[in-house]
Amino acid sequence: MDSIEVAPSRGPLADFLTARRAAVSAAEHGLPEPPYRRRVPGLRREEVAQLAGISTDYYTRLEQGRVRTASRSVLSAIGRALRLNDDQHRHLFQLAYPDVLEHPGEADQHITPQTARLLINLVDTPALVLGRYLDILAWNRLGTALLGDLAATKPAHRNYVRMVFLDDHVRSLQADWRARAQEAVSSLRMAAGAYPDQPRLRELVGELSLRDEDFRTWWADHLVTVHTSGRSRLRHPVVGEFSVDWQALTSIDDQEHVIVLLTAPHGSPDHEAIKRLDAWAHRQRLRPSHPQADAVPTRSSPRGYA
Repeated sequence: MDSIEVAPSRGPLADFLTARRAAVSAAEHGLPEPPYRRRVPGLRREEVAQLAGISTDYYTRLEQGRVRTASRSVLSAIGRALRLNDDQHRHLFQLAYPDVLEHPGEADQHITPQTARLLINLVDTPALVLGRYLDILAWNRLGTALLGDLAATKPAHRNYVRMVFLDDHVRSLQADWRARAQEAVSSLRMAAGAYPDQPRLRELVGELSLRDEDFRTWWADHLVTVHTSGRSRLRHPVVGEFSVDWQALTSIDDQEHVIVLLTAPHGSPDHEAIKRLDAWAHRQRLRPSHPQADAVPTRSSPRGYA
């Protein structure tokens, strides 16, 4: 594949402001259209500055990366001008006020024995633990039955966003792939704001940008809207199509990790599909990420879906 030239970044804050300005029209603010045709989509810089009550020169310097931060009141005003939602506002402040403490490396990510035991005990609920950049840190048997043999997947490839875009099975699993993929990009953007300029992030975004045009487009659009629950339609090669309700939970003690649970009402056809999937996973001897936490450990004998 030919290499793709990427314009040098003027800084995360500047890139985000530019992308969001292009996504807001003058009509959304009731502004009159100029007598000439706009050269670029969205608001002009002077319009954002006017709406935010700041000088055009100052806002221009922010977008050009010549000013790397701003006061909280100015950022709030700019956020309103750009019609940011709550998640986007939070992301804007993360970019303007990055944590000055050095973040721990990815190798330090781990889950507690209590969390591992929780996953094991969820016998009819697919469950995953996601870390920074949506790396999959742990899973129960139903989790790996859904996503494929995670134990046999290279750790660097065991990333939910990467699998949604580049893993054939996970991509085809999502009957509503486009919506789920955009949610994954948005979540990764939020993580990038919390942990900017980390080697793991650069590697992941670089690979996905080169290998998938949709990811490249949505990443450049700076999608930032995080959902903590929803409903997905899945298409599994063993049990067919079924729907699940999913929710993402965090611990008060460890908000860096997210536990994702997929459930269906007991007695429903969707729940019966999950039970059939679990029976198949048991026959295949698929194993959780921490089998020592299981009351009845199973031998690893990975098999395909055929």
